[in-house]
Amino acid sequence: MENIGAIITSYRKKAHMSQIELADRLQEDGIDVSSKSVSAWETGRNEISARIFLHVCRILKIPDCLEEYFGSNPNNPLTMLNDEGKQKALSYIDLLTHPVSYARKSNVIPYPPAPSDSLSMIRLRLYDARVSAGRGDFLDSDYYTTIEVPATEAGDADFAVTIHGDSMEPVFHDHDMVYVHRQETLTDGEIGIFSLNDNAYIKKLKNDDEGTFLISLNQKYEPIPVHLDRDSFRIFGRVCRAIR
Repeated sequence: MENIGAIITSYRKKAHMSQIELADRLQEDGIDVSSKSVSAWETGRNEISARIFLHVCRILKIPDCLEEYFGSNPNNPLTMLNDEGKQKALSYIDLLTHPVSYARKSNVIPYPPAPSDSLSMIRLRLYDARVSAGRGDFLDSDYYTTIEVPATEAGDADFAVTIHGDSMEPVFHDHDMVYVHRQETLTDGEIGIFSLNDNAYIKKLKNDDEGTFLISLNQKYEPIPVHLDRDSFRIFGRVCRAIR
């Protein structure tokens, strides 16, 4: 399998496009990213979401992202051909689509206009860092994507992050996106996003006479003690809900 970052780098250079120009094109599509995010995707420091990768494929004219990643696409007969064979096949397709009588007619039914009482949308920052794997300073970085979500779904959330690992199963799963309300304090038993000694976590807070701990819902993981007198500890906010 090819590395996604290497695919983006290769096609970006073929298009004679800089990382800044690619970020600008994505912003034209309504995706709020910086050139630093593009660099992080290409070097493998951060993962690119499937939605943004599809936009990148369109902008960089990547013809078959499955073939590029896996080396072949059994659903695309062109992958069985070399470059010369592909050119001949494409030439024949061009003949079949001109005149128009050979071209398939569209059967796409357009969506009706949205009703006036349609859901309002809000914009949230989805940070590239994945909690339980990323660094605890991600809120101070510009590695994020701006996403639009229904206001009723987001509730009082201020930002979003992606989960890494199984420590919060069965409630939260690997790759779930969680909405977070920004606040600096939590009560005992609340689930939040934390930074402990420069590592980011999603955990349940235990704060009682026994001390302060970050608790995993998955019982195979031991509680993580927090030594408030010497640890670098920060609360980013309360988890509102998860989107799988």
